[in-house]
This record gives sequence, structure tokens and C-alpha cells, in this order.
Amino acid sequence: MDKKYKFKTRAIHAGFSGDATGAVMPPIYLSTTYKQREPAKPIGDFEYSRSSNPNRSYLETALASLEGGTHGLCFSSGCAALATLLQSLAPNSHVVIGDDVYGGTVRLFAKVFAEKGITFSQVDCSDATAFKNALKPNTQLIWVETPSNPMLKITDIAQICEIKSKYASKAYVFIDNTFATPYLQNPLECGADGVCHSTTKYIGGHSDVVGGALIVKEDTLAENLRFYQNAMGAVPSPMDCFLLLRSLKTLGIRMEEHCKNAEKIVDFLHTQPCVKQIHYPGLKNHLHHDVARTQMRGFGGMISANFNFNIEQVKKLLGRLQLFTLAESLGGVESLIEHPALMTHATVSPQQRKLLGIDDGLLRFSVGIEESDDLIDDLKQALSNL
Repeated sequence: MDKKYKFKTRAIHAGFSGDATGAVMPPIYLSTTYKQREPAKPIGDFEYSRSSNPNRSYLETALASLEGGTHGLCFSSGCAALATLLQSLAPNSHVVIGDDVYGGTVRLFAKVFAEKGITFSQVDCSDATAFKNALKPNTQLIWVETPSNPMLKITDIAQICEIKSKYASKAYVFIDNTFATPYLQNPLECGADGVCHSTTKYIGGHSDVVGGALIVKEDTLAENLRFYQNAMGAVPSPMDCFLLLRSLKTLGIRMEEHCKNAEKIVDFLHTQPCVKQIHYPGLKNHLHHDVARTQMRGFGGMISANFNFNIEQVKKLLGRLQLFTLAESLGGVESLIEHPALMTHATVSPQQRKLLGIDDGLLRFSVGIEESDDLIDDLKQALSNL
């Protein structure tokens, strides 16, 4: 859809413009195969649903529009998207990844692709010198989360793209934009080559569908990724794509509420003596606040905080909560809370967790869109007399 339209308009109208029936929402195309006029000449754009499906095509077009890309590719999960990207790399390639990333990302690098000859270096990509020093002649990919998970670190996307162009020009920069979403940040506009989303999170928004996506601009890169996508087959179902396209329509208004509520939760946490440190890019004392303010349009609904509690006190706090649900994942309309050291980042080495500040008192909040006063009251009662 023409970019003259603003985000919320494109979120509703991009991807599907109607069909012969006049349907406002696309039908769910469950057919696995499509009739051909003669051998190798399909009637339309589709021949086999692993290769392409109308519902997936609508979603991919919409995501590409919202991220400012040319090509969108959807997968069965965020990990499937990353695995497909890694599978496309040449043998013995080197990858630079951020030091603070989702535990499943580290597991995929260290336990799966390292055994296949893909080496990787973890580095604080917000440190320009450290990032430059991590690049090697065989570096083919730079993978960065910003904001990062779970410490909410911010990387200057334009800066790492500039460094990459000087010292590793053949490498691709991919930004995991899951926490920010295309409503708050568009890495392609900052010079990145690709964007990744776990569409399970904010894009899905209702904790009822698992998916992933890659969005790119370059035609050759997209063609290569589509080959591996089709060959490996880690694609989403038509129903999953239908649900994600449905949710995409409300992404803008949901993100506004997530951001507002998160800011109020941060204000409340500042009043609590038991909170040692709050990690939220909207705070002026956040190490990378100025970068976040420049490349983001809002600071998101994710918060991490170090509490001055031992593990038993943390478990007691988590057991008292009534509105914040103790669960992994994030980005749904409901508020979630989790313990990174024991849950999402349990596969990260203890040494790396200690280096990042992921201790027994760290909790990660995915602030939902409930009434903020109710969420604060829930935290107050859970923290009382602890």
C-alpha cells in the first residue's frame, strides 16, 4: 500500500483489498494444492500451500508495508525465521550477535548451528568499538535485538550499519524488532538489511497464535530466503496467517496503550524501596535513552527490574499476583511477568547472565492494556509486607 497513508490506515488496509465475493476480511484458504491449466502453469499465483498461500501472501504484503520493506516472508515461529536465515549462510560463516538476546536465540546458535560450522561472537553492539572489533573477514550476518531481551538495551542501528559498511560490507544486518514492533521502530529506514519479528508477540497480540517473519528490501536476498523457506517448509498455517492479519489491524492502538501503561508502572516501581534498578529505555537515566528517543517513536510495553529479594521472596511475590500472569512470552493484551534466570534465559550460561545483570531478583514485565490503576494495585498488594 502507498506509504502516503499513515501507519494505522495501512495496518487495516494493506495486504488484502477484497476479492470477487466482496469479503471485507479474506476467507481462510485451507486448500493445500491448486489447479493448473497445464503442467507447470497454475491458474493463478498459487500451486502448493507450502510454497505460497493466499492468507500468507496477504500477511507478508501487510508486514512489508508496515516495516517499509519490499518483501515479507512469514514462518511458523520466530525461531524458524532465524533458523532459515542461518541455513542460507555459506559454510564456515561468522555471525555477530548482541550480548543480550532471547535465550532461544543463543540456544539455536550454540547448540544447533555451531555444530554445523557457523561460528558466532556475542558482543555489546551498543559499544561501537567492541562491535567493530568483533567483525571478521568471514562475518556474513549481524543479528541484534533492540530493545534487547531482557535488559532493554538499545543499539544505534544507523551506527552499526555504518560500521558494517566499512569493515564487513558483505554482511547483512538484521534487527529483531519484536519488542518495538513496526509501530515504534523501523530498522530498514535506519539502514538495516532485514527485520525479524516473533509475530507470536505484539503483532499477534492475543496469546493465541505462534509465528515469525523476516522483512527485507533487497530482491536477491528475498529470493534466496524464499528458496530456503520453501525447501525447509517452516511455514505458518492459513489460519495462523488469518489471525495475525486480524491482529495487525489493531497494532497501533494496542501499542499506544502498552506504552502508556508501562510508563505508569515504571513510575510506581520508582517509589518502591525494594527495587534496585529499572531497565526501561524511556527513562532519562537509561544509558541509551538518547538513541532510543532518536530511532523509536515510543518506548514500548516491556520493563525489567532488579528487586532486592532472594529467590524465595521472588517466588512469594510471583505467587501473590492476580492480574500479572506468571508465564513466558510477551506482547499480549494481558499483563505477564516472568523470571528470566529460571525461565526465558535459563539456557544462557550463568557467567553470561551475571555479566548482563540477570540475577535472581530480576523480573521481566510485559505490561498489557488493562486499566493501569488495577495493575498498580495488583503490584501493591503483592509487595505488601514481603
